Amino acid sequence: MNKVIIGIVSKHYYKDSLRPDAYIRDEVKQAIFDNGAIAIGILLPKDEKLDVGDDWTNNLSKEEYNSLITQISLCDGIVFQGGKTCDNYEMIIAKYCYDHDIPTLGICGGQNVIVRALGGTTYNIKNPEKHNKPFDKYVHNIEIDENSKFYDIVKTKSMMVNSRHKKTIDKCPLLEKVAFCEDGYPDVVESKTKQFYIGVRFHPESLYKIDENHNRIFEKFIDTCQKKVR
Repeated sequence: MNKVIIGIVSKHYYKDSLRPDAYIRDEVKQAIFDNGAIAIGILLPKDEKLDVGDDWTNNLSKEEYNSLITQISLCDGIVFQGGKTCDNYEMIIAKYCYDHDIPTLGICGGQNVIVRALGGTTYNIKNPEKHNKPFDKYVHNIEIDENSKFYDIVKTKSMMVNSRHKKTIDKCPLLEKVAFCEDGYPDVVESKTKQFYIGVRFHPESLYKIDENHNRIFEKFIDTCQKKVR
């Protein structure tokens, strides 16, 4: 049986502005490998980064766009990582994945990506000191809609999560908010019509080794992708 190939969309790191890097978090790629799939990187096919917020456009040339889609065509599913900024090309990929029903997992800033790609909006939370806890294993509980796909994955009405963010989701016209923290912020959004198109505000890649609820997210994601290669 062929292994599932998961494309992780690279982020950009500007420690040295003269030589920026494209990076993939080790925790993210390792969660993919540890659950039996192959992880590869998806790279921006140009040398100019464009950070965007809720508004974005397809700024790629035809050749650049085709190079991007060729990379995606190698994959059975796509992961969007967390990060402080979002690049325009991440939105382009997320919209393409939605339109073509490619299994997609957005993590933290990656949740922003899939929401914005589909016409949604975000805003800064009022209490970032509570929710931006980079080094805490668990920060708060979330309550999960029992009628959601996400509930079918984790099979629990509540679970503890970590929290490393300053933004949350406002509008998401093509996605549903299906899990919330005690402050009312949506921690999980999903599409009811796609195979697997889910965004989580927390970081399951940091907890999957010690918490089966978080590992089930990767298990189900990869299992959904496996259907494409069977």
